[in-house]
Amino acid sequence: MNVFDRLAAKPLFMCSFRPFFLVTAIYGVALLLGWLGFLAAGVGVPAVPGGPIVWHAHELVFGFGLAAVAGFVLTAVPEFTSTAAFGRRVTIAMLLLWAGARLAFWLSGAMGSMGEMLAALLNSGFMAALVVLVAPRLWHDPERRHLSFLWGLAAMWLAVTGFHADVLRGVYPMPWVLAGVGMMMVLIIVALSRVSMRIVNDALEAERLRRAAQYTDGRTGGLSRRPDEDDDELLDYRARPPRRNLAIFGVALYTAVALALPGSAISGWIALAAAAAVLNLLNDWHVGRALLSRWALMLYTVYWSMALGYALIGLSLLGVPVAPSAGLHLLTVGAMGVSIFGVLCIAGRTHAGYALDTRPWVQIAAVAIGVAALVRAASGLPGAAAAGLQAMSVVAWAIGYGLAAVFLGAVFVRARPDAGTGCEEVMEDVDAKA
Repeated sequence: MNVFDRLAAKPLFMCSFRPFFLVTAIYGVALLLGWLGFLAAGVGVPAVPGGPIVWHAHELVFGFGLAAVAGFVLTAVPEFTSTAAFGRRVTIAMLLLWAGARLAFWLSGAMGSMGEMLAALLNSGFMAALVVLVAPRLWHDPERRHLSFLWGLAAMWLAVTGFHADVLRGVYPMPWVLAGVGMMMVLIIVALSRVSMRIVNDALEAERLRRAAQYTDGRTGGLSRRPDEDDDELLDYRARPPRRNLAIFGVALYTAVALALPGSAISGWIALAAAAAVLNLLNDWHVGRALLSRWALMLYTVYWSMALGYALIGLSLLGVPVAPSAGLHLLTVGAMGVSIFGVLCIAGRTHAGYALDTRPWVQIAAVAIGVAALVRAASGLPGAAAAGLQAMSVVAWAIGYGLAAVFLGAVFVRARPDAGTGCEEVMEDVDAKA
């Protein structure tokens, strides 16, 4: 057995999500700590075309964000389409392509036009490979129920390619990063509509059991409520396509208009419309006490971050004295950061053969990432102590994803503890504290 085969045989490469989710958490910490060093102490960051802000934004969206996207779709698409899992060699090849794209972009400034071309080929090539891998399975699925993933990935490919095309022709490329943020929001809506169906309905079932136990225990104590009261509140949750599609349309429309007419009042009004569409999507989530469960509430806050982010962006474009970065960071640090953390915890553990983690670190990490988003957004308000708030945001983010790297990393590098042999969800009851 050669070195490559020995590496591929490790549990880390059993499924695509394992290495990609692990590097997502690690890179998320390293990237933001590097940015804090630049902000607080002037520590150098890679000299890429466009400058430090472009490096930071590009790597947050197209590095950290797309690592999580790759891990999710390479695992979820075979499950959704009832096809075989992508093999270990595909996983390693895609991971090396992602890492090569990161290195090439970091060195693109120092290497000149040759480095810029290499970064363009590897970054665009990574997205192209992802689309090519999943497109046949999504397209040939008899009901084509998950084609929205394909359109979202194709649009993200366009954003990555547009960024590097502008770099190669000497144009400031940041608008394409902002377009990438919009496409990330679309992919989050599409992915969470699938994940939330299970999470919210599990919370509803737990609430039904709690009420049934309460009724049974209290029958001799004069409890007057019948077990079927309030059943309307506990109907199964459905992520209804009309509301989801309206939210996707609103976000996509704002992204397209902002790319074509940056800074315009028109894009400001459309950003407010996108915020309203996301808030409308939340009407499906109002399921009573079950919403307060750990996982359902975490995913619920993702949509609030998204809605408030677009609202602040819209108000800023219409003249309200708040920096556009306030809304933008609610989208990236808030909606993207919390949703990726949630997917790492939920899909990462269950597809590795573990029950959902019940330990306190999950709440601590989730709250830390949420605080990072709120504090970073607050730094864009008039009169705010921007430097101090930005530093606090980075520290909170590093705590959240640092905990994820430690506790989830231990899961991703180990063999499954259940009867499963691949990427399927947990096959039997296992220790939720492992």
